[in-house]
Amino acid sequence: MPPADLQPPNDFAAAVNDVANRATLLVREEIELAKAEVQEKATSLAKGTAVGVAAGTFIAVGLLFLLEAIAWLLYALFFNDVFWGFLIVAGALFILGGLAGFIAQRALKRGAPPTPDMAIAEAKEIRATVESFVPGDGSASGTPAAAPGTPAASGTGAAPAPAPAPVRAPDAPAAPDTNGKGTA
Repeated sequence: MPPADLQPPNDFAAAVNDVANRATLLVREEIELAKAEVQEKATSLAKGTAVGVAAGTFIAVGLLFLLEAIAWLLYALFFNDVFWGFLIVAGALFILGGLAGFIAQRALKRGAPPTPDMAIAEAKEIRATVESFVPGDGSASGTPAAAPGTPAASGTGAAPAPAPAPVRAPDAPAAPDTNGKGTA
């Protein structure tokens, strides 16, 4: 049996186990957040598309009767040939169709692709926070890592860089600004 000073303390094993469990939980929560975001966006796109198709069908049928009436009215009031009334109505339809297509394109660009933007941003913050810490004096939190080429990394005794802001849940309120520099 090795001497007592060479055995790792039980607290260290418990801390490692706790970190592993929390990391697993964090990954699972991020996956659930991504799923929820994608499902919400896809549902919104599907509902919008279904309502748009229904509205378009009713409008198209009603518009057919209205356009027929306008073409015959133009013939009766202004022209000697029915051809001109239908030609004017068709031209107006092409202009309105182009405008409607432009509006539809803009609406679809806003909803697609359904990417989990919040989950991706949160994962990047977590990765940056984890990468900025290296094992230090044996404490569970570690010490901030110094960027290569900085005075702290070269051993000149300069103070280490400040720790990044803590990661918070998307629905949690922001912490008050205590450094006076503002938060991003």
